[in-house]
Amino acid sequence: MPQTTIVISTRGQGLYEFTDEAADFVSANGAGEGLLTLFVRHTSCSLLIQENADPDVKRDLREFFARLVPPSSDPSMRWVVHTQEGPDDMPAHIKAALTQVSIGVPVNAGRMALGTWQGLYLFEHRDRPHRREIVLHLGP
Repeated sequence: MPQTTIVISTRGQGLYEFTDEAADFVSANGAGEGLLTLFVRHTSCSLLIQENADPDVKRDLREFFARLVPPSSDPSMRWVVHTQEGPDDMPAHIKAALTQVSIGVPVNAGRMALGTWQGLYLFEHRDRPHRREIVLHLGP
């Protein structure tokens, strides 16, 4: 069963689309029907299927999560103990716990069965740039 790892270089918090890379992997491996499993190998980012037509969606999602889980330097987050890697570290782990690190996408007729406006995203929760690895596995 085909498997590969793609690397996404992030520039800070936000959503980074990788739909085309995943579609290329599915196409290159000649899958007719099956399941594409995507798994991010990190604990401070996550994966999403989200709208890819209006960039305001990405902005609003980032703002929502920033309000939901502010940096540990925020007075409301005084309870946070894990702060050695900076004020964005533990909030990043919380955001990843609230979302998902693995996604399954059906493959039909050799293509991902995503809806018209759906795209695959890495959701980076850290402020600093990172190199994030996403494992793609194509199975029956």
